[in-house]
Amino acid sequence: MNFQVTVLKILVSYPDGFAVMADLKRDMAILATSGSDWADRTKRLAARVPDLDIFSQGLVERENGGWKITAKGRVVLEFMETRPAAEPLMETVPADAPVPPLPQSAERARRRRERRERRREARERARANAS
Repeated sequence: MNFQVTVLKILVSYPDGFAVMADLKRDMAILATSGSDWADRTKRLAARVPDLDIFSQGLVERENGGWKITAKGRVVLEFMETRPAAEPLMETVPADAPVPPLPQSAERARRRRERRERRREARERARANAS
């Protein structure tokens, strides 16, 4: 697992791109134990920016007990996630064509987004109940 890519991906999922260290560590532990899919994905993303250094390049800032992704960090992450132009584009499909089922990886990504949203909502409820 590529630590720096993982940090960028975690931070971009939080409101305003800021996460306190406890949340960052928890999310990091979840992803580190999620299997080889995440490790393979971060390796592919990191290969697009081989000299990645999130702090010295100003992609992430330390502030108020946590880390925050910068605008530059978002741009670099977007670049890493953009498919190279050499990959084939989807062909146009007639409007009446049957819709194929989602690939398994897209389904996993959808479930991951839903779980992340449920965790975020639970954190917000816990914070609201604590005050």
